[in-house]
Amino acid sequence: MPAFDVQQFRQQFTFFQQQPDWVYLDNAATMHKPQVVIEAVTRFYQQYNSNVHRGAHQLSQQATALFEQARNTVASYINAQHLHEVIFCSGATAALNQIAFGLMHTVLQPGDRILLTQLEHHANIVPWQLHCQRFGVIIDVVPLTTDHQLDMLAYQQLLQLKPKVVSFSHISNVLGHIQPVAEMVALAKAAGAITVVDGAQGIVYQQPDMQQLDCDFYVFSGHKLYGPTGIGVLYGKTTQLTRLTPIFAGGEMIDSVSFVNTTFNKLPFRLEAGTPNIAGAIGLSAAIEWLQKINNKQIVQHKLLLLKEFYNGLTAIKGIDILSSSVHNAGIVALNVDSEHPADVAELLNQQKIAVRSGQHCAMPLFSYLARPGAIRCSFAAYNTLDDVNRCLLALEQAVEILTA
Repeated sequence: MPAFDVQQFRQQFTFFQQQPDWVYLDNAATMHKPQVVIEAVTRFYQQYNSNVHRGAHQLSQQATALFEQARNTVASYINAQHLHEVIFCSGATAALNQIAFGLMHTVLQPGDRILLTQLEHHANIVPWQLHCQRFGVIIDVVPLTTDHQLDMLAYQQLLQLKPKVVSFSHISNVLGHIQPVAEMVALAKAAGAITVVDGAQGIVYQQPDMQQLDCDFYVFSGHKLYGPTGIGVLYGKTTQLTRLTPIFAGGEMIDSVSFVNTTFNKLPFRLEAGTPNIAGAIGLSAAIEWLQKINNKQIVQHKLLLLKEFYNGLTAIKGIDILSSSVHNAGIVALNVDSEHPADVAELLNQQKIAVRSGQHCAMPLFSYLARPGAIRCSFAAYNTLDDVNRCLLALEQAVEILTA
């Protein structure tokens, strides 16, 4: 396989031309956007700006065609069986809230169980809690092994409690650990559970195939996939989407309304109330079309190289506490400097124009489990280079010297 041309890849991002001094390692929070995405969004506003599905005029028809083509692009990318199984929303958080709210009113009953994992983002914990506490549904949690991987034996044991829903992340947003999603989905389905996969980090690691994975729901945010912020996707099998009570009500999602009764529209519109993020959907479509022209296997190998070099460099720095494992890792490393506060370390890196994330990364239960106050998170993307790795390692080494002097 030919080597990945990282410099040619970087040239497609205006950010690195405008800000050449920055090392950007906050990719798990959000990715930069290639020029083709920026141009697609700008072109919509400049040439086609209009609302969708409602107007009789040509501009509205053109906007509708672009918006629905974006749905088709997403459906094709994730291999959804039907176009209406792709629901546009504001992001993975909105999608998970819709699932939690929607199932609580149709599927989940008092005394039922939901199975989550210790690795989950708050967006895959709090929405369930809000409804579980009200309706008497029980949450169980899969623990981790000593190397911070998911305990699959415990997972299988907890499935014996017959949870109605099993919801877990494709890739940990803190540790970068890749979960055995296909195996987990198959085991959960065998136990009779509805399966929900949080693909916020997984969507950029590999192109998911909904027919092979066979999960009931898969959610992701566009900005994690080189697309705009404020746009995301809730994929669901038709039979499961129809079981969801809409969390939002208003225009577009209705079939008929009176002051006595309302009937809902067909999918996907019944779950897309109000004016959607049209430009965001078009930008996401542009990102996917652009990404499909690039060899993902080369990207994966490139990120593995960066991860290996970074991990080897970290082990040579005294005082570094590495929380992430180097195996089954998608390119995210969580670490601490002795007992120093992560924010102090991040600020020292910021002074050298190295962008990382510090804190608990919307995963407080995980850090309580790990008995850590938080961590520095360095997350790599295809546009990062070995020079980025070396600059970050040097900055961390200097931070250790400063903070532990």
